[in-house]
Amino acid sequence: MALLECKHVYKAFDNRFILTDVNLTLPEGKIVGLLGKNGTGKSTLIKLINDLLTPTEGEILVKGLPVGVESKKMIAYLPERTYLDKNMTVEQVVGFFEDFYENFDSEKARKLLRELDLDPTQKMAKMSKGMQEKVQLVLVMSRKADLYILDEPLGGVDPATRDYILDTILTNFNEGASVLISTHLIQDIERILDEVIFIDKGKIICHEDCDTLRERENASIDEIFRRTFKC
Repeated sequence: MALLECKHVYKAFDNRFILTDVNLTLPEGKIVGLLGKNGTGKSTLIKLINDLLTPTEGEILVKGLPVGVESKKMIAYLPERTYLDKNMTVEQVVGFFEDFYENFDSEKARKLLRELDLDPTQKMAKMSKGMQEKVQLVLVMSRKADLYILDEPLGGVDPATRDYILDTILTNFNEGASVLISTHLIQDIERILDEVIFIDKGKIICHEDCDTLRERENASIDEIFRRTFKC
C-alpha cells in the first residue's frame, strides 16, 4: 500500500485552477523534494494533503484512508509560517504537544532542543524568527509520524545552521516513514533527497528518483531545476 496517493486532484479558487489533474504516489521510507517556482501550487497541494483545504475534484489517501481526522494522526506538518503561541515558553510548547499528540516523544524533543542550543525557559516572543522555526522543526520531528511534510524548513536559518538542520531531519524521522520537503534552497537540500517532484502551473511535470535523473541529465538537481524553469 502506498503511503500517500493523490488521484486526479484539482483545486480551483474563484474558477481559476491552481492544481490540475495531480496524480502522485509516495512510497514509505523516502525523502522527497517538492520543487517549483512561487505560485506553482506547492503550498496548495501541501494544504490539501493536510486537510486544510478541500479538493475541487479528486481524492487524496494516506495509507488508504481519505484525509481527515485519522490521516492527521499520521502526518507531522511544518508550515512555512510560525503558528506557535508567542506567550508560551519553549517548555510549555513541548508540554502542549505532549498533551495534544499521542505520538509525540517529549524526551526526544528536549534532546533536540539541547543539541540546537535552544533554551526551554525562553518565551517564544523573545526568540528570533530563525530560532522559532528551529523550535517548530524540533516539535514536528519529535512525533512518531508516518509522513513528515516540511514547508520551507530552512527559510529562516543562517547557512551555518542549515547542514545541522538537514542532519536533524535525516536522522530523526520515524523508521519506515517518508518526508516531503518543499523548498527553494535546492542546492542545500538535494544531498538528502531520494526522489524529486517538479510542479509547474499546477501540474506535476516530473517525479523521479534523484540518482536516475542526475545520471540521465548529467547534472545536479539544482542545475536541472534551473534549466527546466529557466531560472
